[in-house]
Amino acid sequence: MAVEFSEVRGVLQPLCESLDGKSSVHRDNRDEWNGKVRKYLDKRNEMNRQVKDLINEVQTQKAIRDELNLRVRGLKEVRVEHSDHLKDIRTKLRAELTAQEEQGTQESKRDKRPSAGKIRTDMERLEKRYNTGQFLGKKERDYHKKAKHLSEALKEASKREGAGTMRELKDSVRDAERLQEEAHKSVERAVRSAQEAHDLMVELSEEVDRLREKANSAHSSLTRSKREADTMHGRYIVSLRCIHSIRDMMKAMDSREKREEESPDTERLEVADLMSKLMAGDTLSTDELMALRRY
Repeated sequence: MAVEFSEVRGVLQPLCESLDGKSSVHRDNRDEWNGKVRKYLDKRNEMNRQVKDLINEVQTQKAIRDELNLRVRGLKEVRVEHSDHLKDIRTKLRAELTAQEEQGTQESKRDKRPSAGKIRTDMERLEKRYNTGQFLGKKERDYHKKAKHLSEALKEASKREGAGTMRELKDSVRDAERLQEEAHKSVERAVRSAQEAHDLMVELSEEVDRLREKANSAHSSLTRSKREADTMHGRYIVSLRCIHSIRDMMKAMDSREKREEESPDTERLEVADLMSKLMAGDTLSTDELMALRRY
């Protein structure tokens, strides 16, 4: 029996050492995978935090865009009002011009007084005659008299032809054009701002999708790393249990050798059978292992 125990030790001792080395490897692998679990967990959580912040910013930009779009609609309505007003003023101006032309034609038939344009022409002719020396001596007085008369006639004709209504209409047209242009520029500015908010919202949404993809990838790596860590931990625990079992078996054999002389023959026979079974490479049941430990 002593020889058999020695042979069993020769098998169990190297096996125990081998398992001890493998358990260290499993433990190191487990710790390495646990480190990856921590890394991917932190990465996933950071990505999710950024996604949450960006989603809030997307909502903010969406609210800004929607508010600006409402403003654009309001400004367009104002622009339409100014455009319609400008059309009305221009229509009135054209009507007034037509009326004045017709009135001027009729008055010119009744009123034989010269127009402001004709008076200016007469003044230019008179000035030209004076410059060419046709009013020398006593005739110079005639020149000044005619020049004064034409000047007064020009003032009266200009006052007669320059109606206040026409002037007011022209001023109204200029004001309406200015207001319409300002309204148009306000619409363009609001449209640009709304488009910028929309573009930023789209850009942020695309960044959310990209970060979500990275978070999902980190989560997949986290799941895989945790599974590998659990596998390595399970192997490590099994190795420790095997080592403890082998050491218990060797302790049992040491104890058995000390009291071998006191053991019954049947007990020896049973131990021999178990050892033979073990040496043959068979797997011992739990009950058989427990019985071997008792011996």
